[in-house]
Amino acid sequence: MARSDRVIGGFPVGRKIHTGGMAHLYETSHPDYPFPLLLKVPRLAEGEDPAAIVGFEMEQLILPRLSGPHVPRFVALGHEPIPFIVMERIAGASLLGRLRDLPLPPEEVAAIGAKVADALDSLHRQGCVHLDIKPSNILIADSDGRAVLVDFGLAHHARLPDLMSEEFRLPYGTAPYMAPEQVLGVRGDPASDIFALGALLYFFATHVRPFGDPASLKGLKARIWSDPLPPRAREAAIPPWLQEVILRCLEVDPARRFPTAAQLAWALRHPDQLVLTERARRLRRSPWTERLRRRLRLHETAAKLRRPIPQGPEAEAPIVAVALDLDELPEALSEALQRTVRHVMSALPGARLACIHVLKQHLVRADTTLDEEGRNKHLQRLIGLRHWARPLGLPEERLTHHVLEAVSPAAALIEFAQQNRVDHIVMGARSVSFTRRMLGSVAAEVARDAPCTVTVVRARP
Repeated sequence: MARSDRVIGGFPVGRKIHTGGMAHLYETSHPDYPFPLLLKVPRLAEGEDPAAIVGFEMEQLILPRLSGPHVPRFVALGHEPIPFIVMERIAGASLLGRLRDLPLPPEEVAAIGAKVADALDSLHRQGCVHLDIKPSNILIADSDGRAVLVDFGLAHHARLPDLMSEEFRLPYGTAPYMAPEQVLGVRGDPASDIFALGALLYFFATHVRPFGDPASLKGLKARIWSDPLPPRAREAAIPPWLQEVILRCLEVDPARRFPTAAQLAWALRHPDQLVLTERARRLRRSPWTERLRRRLRLHETAAKLRRPIPQGPEAEAPIVAVALDLDELPEALSEALQRTVRHVMSALPGARLACIHVLKQHLVRADTTLDEEGRNKHLQRLIGLRHWARPLGLPEERLTHHVLEAVSPAAALIEFAQQNRVDHIVMGARSVSFTRRMLGSVAAEVARDAPCTVTVVRARP
């Protein structure tokens, strides 16, 4: 393969080594870093899911805040000309390569599980929940056999805004491993990672996924009321203690799982000290009558699973949103909005600013994801938001950028404010026209229906 002359952020783009669901990985190097490096960029071709860009932004926020032997070392990031992350390239293979060997012996399943639980414990102690634990996101380092977690695009960090939940209503994750509460949109519970590891252990011990690979939300919800066939009913060689561990991880109620990943790792390494319950003896699913009862009580169970996850004091900080029409933003109005936002933010030292642009969609015909120059529209608006916000001088933890895609800009802004408990919306008033007099303006509709304070800013004449 011919060597590429392309450079992004001072890092040469080398051989492509992997393409995932949301990003590409390339070899790279830099004289300041004497260890192997990876360059990661999001997928931006026509038709790509906007969640790929939002997830990439999440990883850009989270990875620099993580440390320790169970995550790649962060090196650099940037946003232009395209978003990128540079990180350490871990020498080792992912657990995806072990699928051809399944089912694995119980002692090997336990050893792998303990290593992954160690990595989760380190991650959780740093306030981060991965939310996409699966074989391809777990590397086993060649140097010492430790587990290293990668791909934090769906992760949640307790001290950072959660862009995925703020912009998307559907749950994101990998179907065979998603916890029941995650299916219902609950993010940020470390118990969700314990459930995912339990699903992985079940798969590695039996060569069967405990809940299959459902392709619909209805299929995903089935795990709330339908328990899997106990592992020992599939593989008689699985010892009772390992079934006890796996089924405890897979409990629907997070409170009935292992309290921490550290305790899960301990159980996998000390089976002789594990107290066995009726889980260890099961050889059948729950009776169909019990499963029907659970299904009929789905709303009650869902209410319990949606319980609030404890957060730090920053979770109570107010959210200020500024709505910007980047396609029609005169300089005078842009400056007036910046002045207003500075004033509002200075009065609220703990507040976070969400900069929002609504990418208007057509009601009937399909919209393209690329503009006339072949650039990703979503990404270009994100870059525009960053440029607009730069003069405000806000630190990264107090500033987020959101590109919403909707037919009605006003409805999208109102829904964003409702879903994310926005305290104050700042937006510009566009010039008066006959159409706006007759049909009303976006600002008027938002001011009328938004569940918070709305400030409409006009440019000075």
